[in-house]
Amino acid sequence: MINKFSHSITDMINPIFDGASIMISGFGEAGSPIELIHALIDHGAKELTVINNNTGSGQVGLAALIANGQVRKMICSFPRTANSSVFPKLYRAGKIELELVPQGTLAERIRAGGAGIPAFYTATSVGTPLSQGKETRRFENTDTVMERGLTADFALIKAHCADRYGNLTYHKTARNFAPIMAMAANTTLVQTQHKIEAGEIDPESVITPGIFVNHIIAVPQPQQESLLVAQGHVYP
Repeated sequence: MINKFSHSITDMINPIFDGASIMISGFGEAGSPIELIHALIDHGAKELTVINNNTGSGQVGLAALIANGQVRKMICSFPRTANSSVFPKLYRAGKIELELVPQGTLAERIRAGGAGIPAFYTATSVGTPLSQGKETRRFENTDTVMERGLTADFALIKAHCADRYGNLTYHKTARNFAPIMAMAANTTLVQTQHKIEAGEIDPESVITPGIFVNHIIAVPQPQQESLLVAQGHVYP
């Protein structure tokens, strides 16, 4: 019988190795798998390349992972947002790399990677420093830049509901990059607020099919990043 639920978040995270590439869902706080990220900090894997919309807030979640010296490179759209101080400081000191990608391009690079599309052309970034060193081509009087699809060794994502087969639903904006990251990663690790029985999700409502999910941990009361930041919490 297929059952992708795990009893141990530590066992789920253990396969992540030094130098791995990891996609982490989240649009700021919404959809950020903070428990999985904290488990990764405890695990200690280093020299990581992390693909995310931003670089975290305060000293918890993704920001804490960066502060702990485990991330070699960030691929993201917003390296500096409200309450983000860890990454800007390390970047100015030359202690972490950055690949800046416009948000729409980032989403499409991940989607393309998950669909097996090696590259595509977009007009976004034409004539800017972000296009330097990239192949360009003109289509019907429009200049475009070639962008490569993105894949990763692992994806850490947060779901609202999951069944034992790995079928997932999300809560509104918390959906963000999670479905395409699940497709683009070799191994997808999920934390879900609600563990439900097989068949309880209407097939028409499944957003991420279980074929893209490897392991799930139930986290009935996930921590809220904004609350932790407001309280001045520091992890670990």
